[in-house]
Amino acid sequence: MVGDSKRGLGRSLTLAIVAAVLVGGAAVLYVMGGAAFKPASSTALRPLAKGAMAKLQETPPTPPPGATFVDGAGKTLRISDLKGQVLVVNLWATWCGPCVKEMPTLAALQKTYEGKPVKVVAISIDTAKDTDKAKAFIARHAPLAFYQDASLELPFAFKPPAPGFPTTVLFDRLGQERGRVSGDTDWSTPEARAVVDRLLMD
Repeated sequence: MVGDSKRGLGRSLTLAIVAAVLVGGAAVLYVMGGAAFKPASSTALRPLAKGAMAKLQETPPTPPPGATFVDGAGKTLRISDLKGQVLVVNLWATWCGPCVKEMPTLAALQKTYEGKPVKVVAISIDTAKDTDKAKAFIARHAPLAFYQDASLELPFAFKPPAPGFPTTVLFDRLGQERGRVSGDTDWSTPEARAVVDRLLMD
């Protein structure tokens, strides 16, 4: 009887071990299979950092800061209010030579995507005394609209803060920051359009 009991216990233990191995193996296969069939990110920007976009830095998806700015009519806005379209948020000022230089190329980018969910949001950081000057400058670069942060809070609300001007921050249609360009560049180029097109795929 004792021998039969031991043999029964041995068979039970063996079956338990086999079951555990099978379950564990299935779990490993499930994880491996999931990894094998998981598609690569369709919106990775790093490979597009070349040519005019050589300064592009891909950032992990990050919600926009809550700091406010105003539009040409004085309405208070947040970047999150513009969610649903690819945003090219450009921080600039009239006293910033590189900002002035690249603005025509941002206007050209906006024209290229007319009728599509892409918006160039050029936010002036000029002080209140230079608001009229900044408005007049943007008016010469249609179809860009005027936005302003005279308090200079927005550049420091980004994580990390904008390192200087111009700084351009790219957001996908889900409202997440995806990349940045520090310094001026030519936004009218095929390289710039490739970045915007990639974000439109999200």
